[in-house]
Amino acid sequence: MSPTEFREQIALLTAQLAGRPLDAALDAWLNAEHGAGSATYEQLKKSCIAGAAEGWLCEREGGGIRYGRIFKPADELHGFSVDVVDMKDIAGPHHSHPLGEIDLIMPLDDGAQFDGRAAGWLVCPPESAHRPTVSGGRALVLYLLPQGRIEFTRA
Repeated sequence: MSPTEFREQIALLTAQLAGRPLDAALDAWLNAEHGAGSATYEQLKKSCIAGAAEGWLCEREGGGIRYGRIFKPADELHGFSVDVVDMKDIAGPHHSHPLGEIDLIMPLDDGAQFDGRAAGWLVCPPESAHRPTVSGGRALVLYLLPQGRIEFTRA
């Protein structure tokens, strides 16, 4: 796996997301079509594990969280940026999503959850905010942000 191959995987997915509202319907669709156990999910998880192990994902560390933006928003990614974090039993910094956020939750430990959700997708609508929290063990989380928009806030 290489960053170029990973970008191609993401582009195939974001092509299906382009222009769709970030809402509960998209959350349900992603989990039905590309959820835990699906070929898409397994390929992305495998790529994220490999990228983190090889050092081209999650290349930074702060406050007990490994993280990194692998791709800035681009036309071939349909305007999404791509970040991956590696978290274990920790809450990250509070932030808001002006345009929404799409998260792929990939537990590395049995029972690990992200914001109370198990393996699969979580769609946060525009103007939502949270303190991203992994509980019950370790997980990788892939973030797709429309136009790369995120605002770190105090909560």
